[in-house]
Amino acid sequence: MSLTASGCVVVHGEREVLPSATRAEAAKALEQFTAAYNEADAAYDGSLDAEHTTGALGAIDAARLKAGKANNPGGNPQHTPLVLSDVTYTIPKKAGWPRWFVADAKSNKGGSARWVLVFTRDDLSEPWQAAYLTLVAPGALPEFSEDADGWARDVPADAPELAVPPRDMSKEYATYLKSGGDTFKDGAYTTTLRTTRAKNSTKPGLVQQYIDESLTDGDFAPLALRTADGGALVFFSTHHYVKQTAAAGASVPAPNQSVRALTTGEIKQSLTMEFVANGIALDPATVGGKVTVLSRLEGLTGAKGE
Repeated sequence: MSLTASGCVVVHGEREVLPSATRAEAAKALEQFTAAYNEADAAYDGSLDAEHTTGALGAIDAARLKAGKANNPGGNPQHTPLVLSDVTYTIPKKAGWPRWFVADAKSNKGGSARWVLVFTRDDLSEPWQAAYLTLVAPGALPEFSEDADGWARDVPADAPELAVPPRDMSKEYATYLKSGGDTFKDGAYTTTLRTTRAKNSTKPGLVQQYIDESLTDGDFAPLALRTADGGALVFFSTHHYVKQTAAAGASVPAPNQSVRALTTGEIKQSLTMEFVANGIALDPATVGGKVTVLSRLEGLTGAKGE
């Protein structure tokens, strides 16, 4: 706060600890996202929801719509409107930007899994944008720490009391996929994924290589909520490449039409596919504890043939 010459008090929003949004504002943001998402999906036109997505979800969604448009210029012949219901909003009280909140909703797509969306914005003049989307089993999210008014608690990116500070989650996960280690618990997105990759790395006439990178800049920055047990639920992004190289006299397996639509160059002996992933990790409040990757959703964002 500062005192002006007239004696009036000016409140600096970037310093004051406030709820990121009212519950009505959060509901409106989800409503606007859903409407824009449906328009974009029906037309396969990324310009129709670009203002309502960002970060990992924005990158994945834009590529999906681009591929869809290339293969179906007239629009999506299988479009079914997305309907989200039974929504729970978790809104942290915090200072500074970005302001953000989580919407956990039942969906008519994706079977019984619930859609967990993270909305962010960097200024009051900007629209709310969905930056993360993951699918989780009902009841899989932890209980969050809340104040007396029901507002959740934001966790700083450099929180030292956690097994992995949120700012390092992307780097640690990329390192784990490459080299293994003890940072993460066994599961579908850790040990099982590494085992599957090892099986697919060499096949008759084909080598498949993997490159994993952290992704933390700008709208890809991690966000974390304090859980009731003192740990954190961390939303994070990662960047991945999968390169298929055929031996002499062999050929790369024919990619599907979505991959072809996003491929530049000519596929002669190799195809490199680029992916962006967003995940949710349960980060215990124990230095040296093991992190659980609760959910992970990735999407193809580009490809190159050589």
